[in-house]
Amino acid sequence: MTKTQHEQFMKQAIELARAGSKHGQGGPFGAIIVFEGKVVGTGSNKVTSTNDPTAHAEVVAIREACRNLKTFSLKGAQIYTSCEPCPMCLAALYWARIDQIFFAATQEDAATIGFDDAFFYIELKKSPQNRLIPAIPLLRDQSVEVFKEWHKDPNRIPY
Repeated sequence: MTKTQHEQFMKQAIELARAGSKHGQGGPFGAIIVFEGKVVGTGSNKVTSTNDPTAHAEVVAIREACRNLKTFSLKGAQIYTSCEPCPMCLAALYWARIDQIFFAATQEDAATIGFDDAFFYIELKKSPQNRLIPAIPLLRDQSVEVFKEWHKDPNRIPY
């Protein structure tokens, strides 16, 4: 793909950010997913309009792309996002097996308008029980048994 093509896709993501925030859907973030040179998923931030804290532009675009391609793997795809992905979105992109991430604004740029991800990076480095929201282990053995059952199932779909 040429630099011009990459820039055209990024302009589309930026325009989704502008349109979404202008129409009150959520924060000023947009994303598109491209597979084999074609847009297969788009998203703008819809956190406030859907009351869904996970409805970040990248997650919305992943959901649409997977639905359109009828798969849970976006291997071979690229995402163009108007801002560097937050930790949640970055993890989702890794889970989706996306090949490349192109971003415009940085996390530092987002922090200047109140979207500061630094806290999450600090929290993720802490042990689960020492985080601001403590995570307390409970009934591990019973859950591990379910893992073993799934792992032995010849009909499981690995991912």
